[in-house]
Amino acid sequence: MPTIEELRKTRLEKLKKLEHSGLLAYPAQTKRTHTIAEAIDGFSKLSKAKKTIILAGRIMAQREHGGATFLDINDGSGKIQAIIKQDKIGEKGYKFFLDVFDIADFVEIKGTLFTTQKGEKTIEAEDYKMLAKALLPLPEKWHGLQDIEEKLRKRYLDIIFNPEVKEMVEKKAIFWNSMREFLVKKGFLEVETPVLETTPGGADARPFTTHHNALDMDVYLRISMGELWQKRLMVAGFEKTFEIGRQFRNEGMDSEHLQDYTQMEFYWAYADYEQGMKLVEEMYKYVAKKTFGTLKFKIKSFDVDLGKKWEKYDYCSTISKYTKVNVLEASLQEIEQALIKLGIDYDKKGFNRTRAIDNLWKFCRKNISGPGFLINTPIDVSPLAKRNEKNPAMAQRFQMILAGSEIGNGYSELNNPIDQAERFAEQQKLRDKGDEEAQMYDHDFVEALEHGMPPTCGFGVSERLFSFLMDKPSRECQIFPLMKLKQ
Repeated sequence: MPTIEELRKTRLEKLKKLEHSGLLAYPAQTKRTHTIAEAIDGFSKLSKAKKTIILAGRIMAQREHGGATFLDINDGSGKIQAIIKQDKIGEKGYKFFLDVFDIADFVEIKGTLFTTQKGEKTIEAEDYKMLAKALLPLPEKWHGLQDIEEKLRKRYLDIIFNPEVKEMVEKKAIFWNSMREFLVKKGFLEVETPVLETTPGGADARPFTTHHNALDMDVYLRISMGELWQKRLMVAGFEKTFEIGRQFRNEGMDSEHLQDYTQMEFYWAYADYEQGMKLVEEMYKYVAKKTFGTLKFKIKSFDVDLGKKWEKYDYCSTISKYTKVNVLEASLQEIEQALIKLGIDYDKKGFNRTRAIDNLWKFCRKNISGPGFLINTPIDVSPLAKRNEKNPAMAQRFQMILAGSEIGNGYSELNNPIDQAERFAEQQKLRDKGDEEAQMYDHDFVEALEHGMPPTCGFGVSERLFSFLMDKPSRECQIFPLMKLKQ
């Protein structure tokens, strides 16, 4: 069995032979008249008329039989068989094809369509042309790439051999387009906000830092989808805005968390979190139906039906149910003892009451199937949410719960500039004590609020929702996930 390097050397020799003949190995243009899908759809009419057409695609298989060579050609839209006959194109042309062309090359085939005795739709070549010479072979046909890391690293090869991966890529496009479609129909305006920020805001997360050479200052890649910017647009008088884009969090890697991913956030003036929950439920059903054609999913060990009545889960009651801890009254020491007793791992750096409660909740959520909304979150863990008017210790916040995790987060947004300034100050104290995920004080945003922002509901959901509905790890649902450099 020849090595990859030996195969590459052989193909380089074929490349030279092609170029020495005066032909281009990588021409800029093809005269393709039909995609393979179009040729197959119109096969009956095209074959009856014996119409000469031109197809193009990658050679996926090649086999010789006497004075004929059969090819399987795939252009991404579909696959078709091609046959190159010595008596049709001449001895010289036939030999040249055998000498120069390999599996994985991109080829143009000019000819007519017919059906073989075995019933296979086929194009018989009158002429052929190299479109791109592949210098490396494709993975072994029957097994493809087996190692998951190699699959992710060479996703372009994985897609060639795994139709379900290609389908995933296509579904993800439908997923985001359907969400955009839903929001636009509801009167939301799509906007663009900065990716580089002087003060990262809108989430509890560790940002990536980079340096702006022209201004000679450090800046941050955004950790939210323009939350504080979209709220400024509410101040400016816009009523409904949304953004879909990439955001970045310098955090750990696991099945649910990514560092570079797509998020959607909307902001809706003159609406509160109760109205937000109704809109989000409607949106999730719309997107799921458009993308997957169903509202019923198997996610992890849960059978989830988005079409049934959505529950509401009380934050403190749920924690008490599973841990016997009253987080409103318990001290930091008592919560930490509960974490240890339950065997919950937690980061001791910058550890504080907010992080302690959050770790306790994350232990509890794994038992909840959903669909539903987590409500009555303590204000301690919701620095950007409006206080509940009946119970100021709680936030007007909702999180969509699905298959043991939060899949979306929304608030009645805090619009009191004095309250916001105080909470930023508390967050900054936590940050100064080592909590790298605590939010920075954004003086400019507080000033914007002092000009007045109407009551507003905000909500954000990431591509984690898509991966959950696919029942796959988030990393596997990215087309090209971030990979560690090979040693």
